[in-house]
Formats: sequence, structure tokens, C-alpha cells
Amino acid sequence: MDSAVLFPEYIARTVRQGLEENDILPDIVATTTVIDSLDYRSIYSNPTDADKELKSVEEGAAIPETEVKTKDHLVSLSKRGRMLVASYEAIRFQKLDLFGVMLRQIGAHIQKQQVADAVNVIINGDGNSNAAVQYTVGSSPISGTKGTLNYDQLVEFWGQFDPYTMNTILCSTATMTKMLKIPELQNPMTGLNFQGTGKLTTPLGAQLHRTGAVADNMIIGLDNRYALELVRAGDVLVEYDKLIDRQLERAAI
Repeated sequence: MDSAVLFPEYIARTVRQGLEENDILPDIVATTTVIDSLDYRSIYSNPTDADKELKSVEEGAAIPETEVKTKDHLVSLSKRGRMLVASYEAIRFQKLDLFGVMLRQIGAHIQKQQVADAVNVIINGDGNSNAAVQYTVGSSPISGTKGTLNYDQLVEFWGQFDPYTMNTILCSTATMTKMLKIPELQNPMTGLNFQGTGKLTTPLGAQLHRTGAVADNMIIGLDNRYALELVRAGDVLVEYDKLIDRQLERAAI
């Protein structure tokens, strides 16, 4: 009886461990909201340059306002799951640590899909006409020739974030390989930091993250303090059932 109760918790804990390993979501998400619903309506504020200024307020004068509204459309949450089916022999005669590797792998796949969802929202928006602004190399305000990338384009891209700061960059392996070949990014201090901590940074101060969710020849830059809101309806949930007739252990994650 005790094992029947503890086994689902072990699955949930191990899957969560795999999800948190190499998880880049905390580095690109500004805040996390936990809800108890299938849909969610967030809020937004889109101030003009004048609205961002804290002007002097004369005695008796109206105080400038920053308007906060709810978004026009609900955001539907995606539900994803995986049925884990293991035979009696696979559980009975194998070490628990080995079984845990499989569970952590499932967690890693969940994490990969969540990053893909985040990238999709950045590029296409969440249905509220809030897709990120896109720039093309060779088209104003980014100089150069389309299909090429050098330090000048990175600096010009960085400049578009004022008054925010481009502190995070997402790109594919192929694009990161091209970026790291730029002479300015071969600064000895950059290599020393990578060798000492395993973290790649650029001279612009942005943290580099490699992910297959971003297409080749595309760079996503963001200020992770303000860009994304992670909405979830709870933690990892495990539904557990045992089929005695076939001696199968089934767990829905």
C-alpha cells in the first residue's frame, strides 16, 4: 500500500527534476502566474515615450496616468501529457536510478516544449496583436547584407531596446556558431568566463541561450525582466493505475 502511494510522487518528483535541469525558462520569463482555469486574460500597459517621463506636477495639477488594461482576447492554455507504460519486470528487476533516468528524460522533453511555446509567443504573439518587432539585416535600422552577421549588426540590434536592455539572446546552434566566430566575441575574457562557468556572454552583456526552438539565421533578443509571463495551471500531475490482469504499471504525466 505504501509503495502504491509513494510511486506516483516519485514519478512526479523525478520528472520535475528533469524539467528543471538545463531549464532556460527562468532566464527568459519575467513572472509566473499559477491559475485554476483553462483560459487566462492577462493585463498590459503600452505607454508612449511621453508617458514614460516622470514630469513635475504643479500644485493642484492632475497627476499623469499610466493606463493598465486587460487584453482583448483570452489566452488558452495547452495541456500536454505522456502515458508511461512499464511492465512488471521493467520495474521489479531494474534499479530505481536507471528508471529515474527515463523519467528525467520525459521532464527534459517537457521543458523543451515549454521553451518552444515561449519562442512561438515571442514571434507570433498570444492572439492579442503583441508579436515582437522583427528586424532584417540589410533593412533600416539594421545595416549590412542580408544573410550575413557581424558585430555592427549586433550593436544596432542592441540599440533598438532603449529604454530597456537586451540582456538575453536566444538562437539556434548554427546561428550561435556563426555568432561566436565574430572577432569581437572572441575576446579572451569571454572565453575565460565560458571555461570557468560554462556560461556564454557577449560583450553587449547579454546571456546567450542555445535552443532548437529558434530557426537558423534568427536571433531573439529580449529584456527578461519585462518580456514574458509564464502561465500554468499547476505543477506536474501524475495519474497512476495498475492493471493486474496484464501486470502493467501505467502512469499519465
